Amino acid sequence: MGVQKDRVKFNVGGRVMETTATTLANAGRNSMFGAMFDDSWNLILQSNKEGERFLDRNPDCFGVLLDLLRTGELHIPANIPEKLLYREALYYGLLDHVRAAKWGPFDGNRLRLSRSLQGQAPGDGTAIRAGPDGGCCVAHGSMVHVYDWMLDEHPPLNLDYQRVNDVGWVDSDNVVIGVSERLGRGDGGMGLFSSHSGELRYKFQVCHENQVKSYTAGALSFSSDYKIFSSCKGRSNEYGVGVWDQVTGKQIDFFYEPLGWSLGDADKLQWLEGSNCLLVATMFPRKDNCYISLLDFREKKMVWCWSDMGAPFAVDEKRVRDAIAMEDNSSICVVNEFEDLGFMDLRSSAATSIRWSSRSRLMKGKMPEEPCYPKLALHGGQLFSSMNDCISVFCGPEWVLTSRLRRSYGGSICDFSIGGDRLFALHSEENVFDIWETPTPPII
Repeated sequence: MGVQKDRVKFNVGGRVMETTATTLANAGRNSMFGAMFDDSWNLILQSNKEGERFLDRNPDCFGVLLDLLRTGELHIPANIPEKLLYREALYYGLLDHVRAAKWGPFDGNRLRLSRSLQGQAPGDGTAIRAGPDGGCCVAHGSMVHVYDWMLDEHPPLNLDYQRVNDVGWVDSDNVVIGVSERLGRGDGGMGLFSSHSGELRYKFQVCHENQVKSYTAGALSFSSDYKIFSSCKGRSNEYGVGVWDQVTGKQIDFFYEPLGWSLGDADKLQWLEGSNCLLVATMFPRKDNCYISLLDFREKKMVWCWSDMGAPFAVDEKRVRDAIAMEDNSSICVVNEFEDLGFMDLRSSAATSIRWSSRSRLMKGKMPEEPCYPKLALHGGQLFSSMNDCISVFCGPEWVLTSRLRRSYGGSICDFSIGGDRLFALHSEENVFDIWETPTPPII
């Protein structure tokens, strides 16, 4: 049993091509070619009297895709439009193969600028979020612009003059958008939208004392068991973090803000799969002080917390701009406005100080006219930090600076996101975003 070495003929749009069962099996089970095999990978022949299987498709694209299955390399002749090839790859179920051949597995130290796109909306960007399949979405004011992995824009999402605070991908077909409440309108909150059509599929409601309340949805986070978390600000006591089932849209929990702490204004949420806790961070300038905590929704308690309130820190140390939890290191990394990295130990019940690692004060260069607050991201064991017009990459147990991503056009980076084996960086001054990809390794 197993894959047979049978030769297979296809008549594609009138052109006959020949290959082997082994080559077709490289397409995998989830492809049209995979359906031509039985459970033991024996070829099931369905051909005409000439021994050919007819396909009413583009023969030039078929030849390119067949060569991709043979060699693992993608070579697109000049006479074939790329989007035509992608359309044919979608038909055959080979898009993942095409994507894998165009750029390699993500590695921050090998990233290269692939291209830059000019945004469609005026004004400063709010957020950029990488999609699971290599696309992205960009929030500007009350608009969200969605791009597929080919960077074609879908119909934009217009939130009717409600400011977008955050946006996140549920899957490649759906995005969740959190917006601010407008006084006197009873709106705001969160909604699930189709990433393709922009259709609102349902809204996520907050119930307090058995009444539906209007609220402002802030930062978003998602867990692997289909929960959505959002910081919430209402008019009464609905300050805290809400939890919803992303499949049904129903609210399933709410962690109310303790007196003297800040949860509802949080500008960063991060779900920690290992500890089943939620990182909630409210940073300057959203508040005069910084509040970072870990919430355990099972115990309904705050299991770790830190604040600079009342601490005798220097001014630059006090202004924490972003935070990210690193479960493998049992620590939280923070960054200040000078891009100094700081670390706090999660193994203690409460942190009292930050261990700062000063480095960027040694950097020389002219500051941009409109500097942006630094942002942090963690991906594949690498730490990323944006500062002005570049993104720094850190690796190893001591988080050594190993590379920098920079381009001269667009001004400061106001946000960046990693997903689908791409890094997207949104610039503030020229409303442009960059796409960074890892080149495919050479085939020897």
